[in-house]
Amino acid sequence: MSGRPATPRVETPDGSGPSDLKEQAMPRFVIEREIPCAGNLSQEQLAEIAQTSNEAVASLGVPYTWVNSYVTGDKIYCVHEAEDAETILEHARRGGFPANNVSAVATEFGPQTAATAPQR
Repeated sequence: MSGRPATPRVETPDGSGPSDLKEQAMPRFVIEREIPCAGNLSQEQLAEIAQTSNEAVASLGVPYTWVNSYVTGDKIYCVHEAEDAETILEHARRGGFPANNVSAVATEFGPQTAATAPQR
């Protein structure tokens, strides 16, 4: 990456902040990381990134969980849990990772959610 990094965009439900996420023990965030050719990273490179991330998590000294990450062509999408978006950004800074967009998860659902729908 060249030049000054763009200021990351932080989105929260209702614009009022991650403290509104009370259903989870800790707020969950999706982090969009723009990394050219991310889809071409080798398993060895991904392992090195994971090691760096784990070290950054350990250095924070606050509750923080890296849940999972998804690699696409030029981006990595990460799901992390932390008390606030500022902690997410500090993890990125300590790890040397971009955090181009940080969004607080408002709610989660999946195929199991269909079981809660009224019967047709």
